Amino acid sequence: MNEKYGVLGGKCRLFAAEPTTLEHLNLAKWLAGLSDYVHCTGIRPVPDKLLGYAVYRRVQPKTNPERLARRYAKRHGVDLATALNMTVELRAASENPAYPLSFRYCDMLKPSVPWPFIRLQSLSGGQTFCLWIAKTAAAAPVAGSFSAYGLSSVATVPEF
Repeated sequence: MNEKYGVLGGKCRLFAAEPTTLEHLNLAKWLAGLSDYVHCTGIRPVPDKLLGYAVYRRVQPKTNPERLARRYAKRHGVDLATALNMTVELRAASENPAYPLSFRYCDMLKPSVPWPFIRLQSLSGGQTFCLWIAKTAAAAPVAGSFSAYGLSSVATVPEF
């Protein structure tokens, strides 16, 4: 795969503790306008034979030095050009000599992010943002809560 980002995949599975929870969602109604693009199956139990478990969590990489400089400028009352070119001193020195004690936003490289993402629009502010998703394999199931996006940093879902 010679792509810049990972790929989410062709299936989206919804899980619930009880089938009635999925029935109350009434997905056929909500996805009726997407019937040319989406195929929904009926509710099925999780198969006995599993490939394993995985955690799907949100990742928020620091990908844009200009955005970080704008945030710094706003929080410290300086203009953008100053924030981009000034040397920012870090709060605490680290025992690791490889860890820099200062940096400049204009010298930061835009990192390549390996995780797939979904581009969303905020309902509150209207801004567009990327929801980056990382997958981590897990040896055993772990119960926990999920965010509004259906992601969790600890809870697992079955892989099949």
